Amino acid sequence: MTGPNHSSQPAETEGKSVANTPKKKLIETSLPLEAINAASAREKSIRHGHPSTLHLYWSRKPLATARAVLFAQLVDDPASRPEEFPTVEEQDAERARLHALMEELVVWENSNDEPLLRRAREEIRKSNGGELPAVLDPFAGGGSIPLEAQRLGLEAHASDLNPLAVLINKALIEIPPKFAGQEPVHPGGNEQSIYQRAEGLAEDVRYYGKWMRDEAFRRIGHLYPKVKAPDGTEHTVIAWKWARTVKSPNPANPIEVPLVNSWWLSKKKGKEAWVRATVQDGRVHYEVVHDSVGPADEGTINRKGAVSVADGTPIGFDHIRTESRAGRMGADLIAVVAESPHGRLYISPAAEHTKAAEVPRPEGLSDAELPEQALGFRVQNYGLKRWIDLFTNRQLVAMTTLSDLVAETREQVLVDALIAGVPEGDRLEAGGSRAQAYADAVATYLTLGVSRIIDYSNAMCSWHSGRDTIRNLFSRQAVPMVWDYAETNLFSSSAGNILGQIVWVAKVLEHATANSEGNVSQGSALRRAYDGFVISADPPYYDNIGYSDLSDFFYLWLRRCLQEIHPQVVGTMLTPKVDELVANPYRHDGKEGAKRFFVDGFNSVFRRIRQGRVNSAVPMTVYYAYKQQDAEAEGTSSTGWHTLLNGLIETGWEITATWPVRSELANRPRSQASNALASSIVLACRPRPVDADSITRRLLVARLKSELPEALRTLMQGAIAPVDLAQAAIGPGISVFSRYARVREADGSDMSVRDALLLINATLDEVLGEQESDFDPDTRFAVKWYRSYGWGTESSGLADQLARSTDTSIGALERGGIFEARGGRARLLSPENLSAGWTPQTDDRLSIWEATVRLAAAMADGGVEKVAQLLPGLQEVRVDLDAVKELGFLLFHEAEKKKDAKDALLFNSLVSAWGDVNEQARKLASVPRSTQEAFDFGDED
Repeated sequence: MTGPNHSSQPAETEGKSVANTPKKKLIETSLPLEAINAASAREKSIRHGHPSTLHLYWSRKPLATARAVLFAQLVDDPASRPEEFPTVEEQDAERARLHALMEELVVWENSNDEPLLRRAREEIRKSNGGELPAVLDPFAGGGSIPLEAQRLGLEAHASDLNPLAVLINKALIEIPPKFAGQEPVHPGGNEQSIYQRAEGLAEDVRYYGKWMRDEAFRRIGHLYPKVKAPDGTEHTVIAWKWARTVKSPNPANPIEVPLVNSWWLSKKKGKEAWVRATVQDGRVHYEVVHDSVGPADEGTINRKGAVSVADGTPIGFDHIRTESRAGRMGADLIAVVAESPHGRLYISPAAEHTKAAEVPRPEGLSDAELPEQALGFRVQNYGLKRWIDLFTNRQLVAMTTLSDLVAETREQVLVDALIAGVPEGDRLEAGGSRAQAYADAVATYLTLGVSRIIDYSNAMCSWHSGRDTIRNLFSRQAVPMVWDYAETNLFSSSAGNILGQIVWVAKVLEHATANSEGNVSQGSALRRAYDGFVISADPPYYDNIGYSDLSDFFYLWLRRCLQEIHPQVVGTMLTPKVDELVANPYRHDGKEGAKRFFVDGFNSVFRRIRQGRVNSAVPMTVYYAYKQQDAEAEGTSSTGWHTLLNGLIETGWEITATWPVRSELANRPRSQASNALASSIVLACRPRPVDADSITRRLLVARLKSELPEALRTLMQGAIAPVDLAQAAIGPGISVFSRYARVREADGSDMSVRDALLLINATLDEVLGEQESDFDPDTRFAVKWYRSYGWGTESSGLADQLARSTDTSIGALERGGIFEARGGRARLLSPENLSAGWTPQTDDRLSIWEATVRLAAAMADGGVEKVAQLLPGLQEVRVDLDAVKELGFLLFHEAEKKKDAKDALLFNSLVSAWGDVNEQARKLASVPRSTQEAFDFGDED
């Protein structure tokens, strides 16, 4: 590892102390990780009012994670204030108090709990000389970090190269504080008597959104006719389902063949519906059938190609591409979905509904082309070359109508604001906050609503037969080809309707905070200034997401609406691409060129931050988007992870902590029955002194062994899952490595980041192994046996030798109920083989091993409550529950090394739920509260 100014480094020394550093912050020592992870995962099931529903953006960080990281980044760790907390016990107690505050803080329902937020702000002030620092995210993206900085009362700054990200951040943190407490201006009275945050603005967005919707219906409602059911009743259409068509290559039967992935419309039990296609007079006829038998064939096209519904002629993708590129791909209406009081109606297509969609393409649309090649784009192969090719003509008419109505609506808002007595003032982009700026603000939110509609109103949306609804285009970050697409009715009350999308925006605005001013700027992180800021950065994924290419889908319409309102933000024809910090192989001469571009750009950004006069009293935090498949055999991760670590170290940063953050719901298939790793890693970083020492490998090993045990003790005492321990342990380990200018190997070469991580993992093995000496003899034997043989059978002679070496015997182990020896063979009893009906109070030889394995088995069988019922009995017979938890960590570690996923899950589940188990045990305890104070279950409150 080489420092940033290698030639200016002082002579290498073996033991010179590193320069004094500022006070350690909480994030550099301990976090209530499981509470943060649980709140972060839960956010994915929260919809109305959540900022992520303002507008789609990719790889947003959960608000709970951002809020917790910022708080812990800014608040002192108790150990750094020995004058207030002189003993380890007092430090632990204060740390537990701060953790409890954080556990309240991350709960979504507490997002605008002002008394709680005041408590958090007071803690931040106490640790920062009475001030609330300014926070900057130079890769603001979806806006989670600046929004949560603002919620905590900090001066929030956001910047991003992508204009879509800039608009989202302006809507989240810059505009709401300007109009906090302001009453709405629309005629007809207010919905509430007191307006505190941006509720008045939100009310106007809803009001004028409805006006805009009604005006749009007056102009183009005739393009969305009602449909007649077989009984003659009329119903509002939800969606029209279309199938793309190409001519069959069979010259004897050249019909237009529908390309359909699935004929199913609904698979709901008792309401099954599907499309039957038959050939009549040389044309395909479509009929909706209601029965549970279903179609004879799933569809006409799959990954291998298509077949003709007329005669089964195979149709290869080469033919489909040739026809589509020549402009000969058509579309047939195959079904109509309508509203009814009793659910969805599926109706056979009628000619008038096909005719209603036959409108000319509007003039004056952008001719901007799709990228020739981009991550996740496939449609160009089928002749879809321009962004407008992703829409039907009816959709283009609707979107141009709505876009033009934004400007008209803005003028109406301005008139109503002036009538309401609001002074005219300057425009929003000029810093205004009166009538002109207010009209711009309403128009901005209406535009975001229109942009939300586009995700549901394009010819790449599909019909979800399991949920009976339209699936939006960006259900994943790609633009794949969709053969049978669903065209939504913008004037229905179902998914994608105009008013519904604007209401989503208004609900976010109602929930928006206004605790401080927000500042949003557009520009490259490579060029902006960083002086005076606390930095919390969420850089782009290494090579996962093409943000700018995907954003162009929305940007063309945003630009049409906002050219007069945000001319500087939407000044370019498409989103900027050249400086986008993504390893895009299509833009940078293949994978190697993309890697060089990303690494050079990443390093330049963090070198610039390091050279700037950032707030040196507070560590920088950086998020790394971790992928489960990145994991390698040695327990470290892929090139992206090494690139990030190496880049930070090379550009002069000491990494003082790494925290695994999980933001996936526990009920995801990927997470069930697995030990899923974190989805992100948060790093805390400090500027390394320019005169930092060099050190040898031998001294690095000595210092790892000196510092890691205490750091691991703190980690394991906190609420961290065993599956995350190895990743979290990288923090204190890489901190030792990165505080030096270089670490010399025995041959004089510099130690690499990869080798340092391997060394840290080896030290973790040793530290966990050293715990064995503190266990009772039976447990020491069981650990050694498990490490070598697992639950397998071996000779009794080997068992006898091992038992003697650990100061126990086979007889004692059998009396302890954990071992079995018969006929010259012996085995450790697995959780399934342990005797039933066990109670700690009646066990006359209870080891830490038996307690741990039985609790793990109880967790697998009955969950938290069953384990909690056993804890009082263990406490009664004086089992050290801290030792049980430590053994759980050790056994998970051993199971991982053996690649035994079942055992790893068993022990990870127990330790991960330790806090919940203790809390449940307290609830179950029937002793008086005064006695419970001494009833210590070995975990923080």
